[in-house]
Amino acid sequence: MPLPVALLLLGGTTALLAPRLVRRAEWPDREPVLALWVWQCLVAAVLLCCVSAMALSAAAAWEAVRGRVFAPAPSGVIEAYAFHAYGPWTETVATVLAAGGLWTAVMLAREVRNAHLQRRKRRAELRERAPRLPGEASGSGAGERVVVLEGERPDAWWLPGPAPQLVITTAALRRLDARRLDAVLAHEQGHARAHHDWLLHCSSALASGFPRVPVFTSFRDEVARLVELAADDAASRRCGRLTIALALVELNEGRGTFDPRPGPMAQVAQRVYRLLSPEPRLTTAHRLRLTAVAALVPVVPLLLTFVPGISALG
Repeated sequence: MPLPVALLLLGGTTALLAPRLVRRAEWPDREPVLALWVWQCLVAAVLLCCVSAMALSAAAAWEAVRGRVFAPAPSGVIEAYAFHAYGPWTETVATVLAAGGLWTAVMLAREVRNAHLQRRKRRAELRERAPRLPGEASGSGAGERVVVLEGERPDAWWLPGPAPQLVITTAALRRLDARRLDAVLAHEQGHARAHHDWLLHCSSALASGFPRVPVFTSFRDEVARLVELAADDAASRRCGRLTIALALVELNEGRGTFDPRPGPMAQVAQRVYRLLSPEPRLTTAHRLRLTAVAALVPVVPLLLTFVPGISALG
């Protein structure tokens, strides 16, 4: 079987089966940070399969590309890949995969641009609703301040960017006591420290560009859920699970969050139940094994790609 075909089969199998296996597992809610790592490794493996198949197909189809890809390699390495036996389909495969790579770059650029415009818009609204007072510091530490907005709905969110800011409404300040307010701050700071915004942008771009690829759509959905669980855990380590659970209840009370019927806010109720009825974490050895296995997944397409060349050199 030609190597590009094997890589595409491996990538397609991973894209179809891996999301089902991870979603059926019982441990992701107990270890959201580890689950995020596993999802990133799976997506990286699929992308590496496509990139490697594109490079090999292009090298087989066009001598100019082959000369650039294998420029420092001896002739024996090129012969080991047996490009002459690939057939006339290589040009089509290379072109389709290159178009997919270009489309991925376009979607990522669009996502970054939209996020930048959204941040500018929200910061402009903040400056209008909460302008700086005369003499207020505007140096490098100004981005770390908490912005308080007048509002009847209790709410708090972290505005990412080069100078991240925590925004909280006056209704939230009135409703939350000091300890629960600290828990909300710790939750939002957990998002900022882990750079969850970039993970959300990347997953959204891949799912928007390839909506029919299960691993990308599942990646987007699971990242949106897991980053909240990870931030909850970061806050609970500082303030306690009960405190962050009560803060979530008070911030979302009156929004239909705890309505027994399914709805868009059902995830908040699930987070509260998870905090109030925590399951034991995986053992350290189990976490290390899962981390190592996940890290090896993207290595498989690389090994598959380089084995013929390494064998020829040996």
